[in-house]
Amino acid sequence: MTLLLSCQGICKSFGSKSLFKELSFGLFKGDKVGLIGPNGSGKSTLLKILTGLESPDEGTIAGNRTLRVGYVAQDAVFPNKTLTEIVVDALSGDHTLSHYEKVTKASIILSKLGFPDPDQKAESLSGGWKKRLDIAREVVKSPDILFLDEPTNHLDLEGILWLEKYLNNAPFAYLIISHDRYFLENVTTRMMELNKTYPKGLFTVDGSYSAFIEKREEFLSGQQQQERSLASKVRREVEWLKQNPKARTVKSSARVQEAHSLIQDLSELKGRNKTSQNQIDFVGSERQTQKFLVATNVGKSMGERQLFAHLNFTLSPGVRLGIVGLNGSGKTTLLRLLTGEILPDQGTIKYADGIKIVYFDQHRVSLPSDTTLRRALAPEGDTVIYRGRSIHVNAWCKRFLFTPDRLDLPFGQLSGGEKARVHIARLMLKPADILLLDEPTNDLDIPTLEILEESLVEFPGALVMISHDRYMLDQISNVILGLGGGTEGGLFADYRQWEKFQADEQEKKQLEINIKKTNPAKANVDTTANEIKPKKMTFAEKHEWEKIEGKILLVEKEIEVFHQLLQDPKITDDMEKMQEICEKLGEKQKEHDALFARWEELESLK
Repeated sequence: MTLLLSCQGICKSFGSKSLFKELSFGLFKGDKVGLIGPNGSGKSTLLKILTGLESPDEGTIAGNRTLRVGYVAQDAVFPNKTLTEIVVDALSGDHTLSHYEKVTKASIILSKLGFPDPDQKAESLSGGWKKRLDIAREVVKSPDILFLDEPTNHLDLEGILWLEKYLNNAPFAYLIISHDRYFLENVTTRMMELNKTYPKGLFTVDGSYSAFIEKREEFLSGQQQQERSLASKVRREVEWLKQNPKARTVKSSARVQEAHSLIQDLSELKGRNKTSQNQIDFVGSERQTQKFLVATNVGKSMGERQLFAHLNFTLSPGVRLGIVGLNGSGKTTLLRLLTGEILPDQGTIKYADGIKIVYFDQHRVSLPSDTTLRRALAPEGDTVIYRGRSIHVNAWCKRFLFTPDRLDLPFGQLSGGEKARVHIARLMLKPADILLLDEPTNDLDIPTLEILEESLVEFPGALVMISHDRYMLDQISNVILGLGGGTEGGLFADYRQWEKFQADEQEKKQLEINIKKTNPAKANVDTTANEIKPKKMTFAEKHEWEKIEGKILLVEKEIEVFHQLLQDPKITDDMEKMQEICEKLGEKQKEHDALFARWEELESLK
């Protein structure tokens, strides 16, 4: 395997807080690496160090002189330019390409990544498409390694599936930070965890995420056993030290030193084995009614577009409804309907008397950046009221893995994951019959997600959740509502059933398209005695019509061949070949459009 990038003895601290020490690892050609770790462990900082955006306090980063590195940050900012202009700007440092070659290369990348209009302005894109654009402007530089920081944030399920497929076919190595466990399972062949639980602060396993989990459990179990064994040995040595022998020989002095060394080793091992967890526990109102909310024949439109129609469901204690669908299918709109913020266009939503609904918005109305952590966690003073009892803010902050010495830290200086924990802490103070959660997993690390999942499963009220995290949907939801296409929402037993339904529907649509192309149905035209009879086909036109469908299919096959060639790294790295294929592809596309237009013209004469 070809070594692309080597890290030796990397250390990094912020103030008195040490993120990691003595990290050493290599990245190789063909690597597909996933990186996880608790919030605040330094994952994003490590990526910035690897890309050269930050410097380590100690240690070295070494790569070959021609190494090309790409970096996709969590949040991208774009100028007010077209998509093509932004991707072309990414090539500004490549002086070997002409402007025409840069535009051609940008157009190919945008096409590969599914952008329908390269002249669209970036500011008009949704969050998911902005993420694709950020990937496009890095991939266009043909990186040897691409670093991606939480790339699934702001992507819907369709976008995540697209990204999985794209990365699995990528010609470059990559390292990804992600909390999406199914995503990691599908796109990685090597996993690393950055965590002070491990002797060197890093644990690496070759294999998928599930293989990593299995090996990690074995390692941590062994480390716990090591602690117990070492503790027994230390106890014996301490007893020996207490005996205070009369004569200290060289041998006994060495044993004293060894005993002190064992005590220090045990202390370090205990520190690594000690784990802290968020204590997440949502408060139910303990209402006894069996029907919190009943939605009957609910429909909603946005302008002239129908989002959904004829929705029927009941929210009772223990119901955990997961909502899935493409961007723009009305998922968040449905949650706003359930809160009463907006009204349905059709149907009714009936609530139990005095119902308590708590809404966790995906946009999480941000607190002022200068608000202290103390005020963010305890808005009314130095105590909070939780489950009817008063808790001091010092104890409350520890439930969410904050130490009291950080209470005066400004909210704006917290990491994304720490801010998410603050929002969950504020949410927990509100008793609820119904919890409405819109993308609650954004910015949370995997350990916090696991605790959150346990808490939501135990919540006694009803739960409605929008999430792109397929693993969480499977773990929590006991019914799935699928939205899309302005039609009736379907109810499914689990996410996998909905996914199969989507695949079957897509297959049906593709079959209909193929049938229409190869065996177009005759137009049903209603005529009356007063209408002018349409022009009939001539003999030559009829002969042309019989042959044209075969020509269209042949051209489509040729177009597909050109598309496949453009996926070949040997072609994309050769600008002359790539330009030649693009020109031929354009000619074939024009030929196809002309044949299809002629077919429609002849069809109208039948």
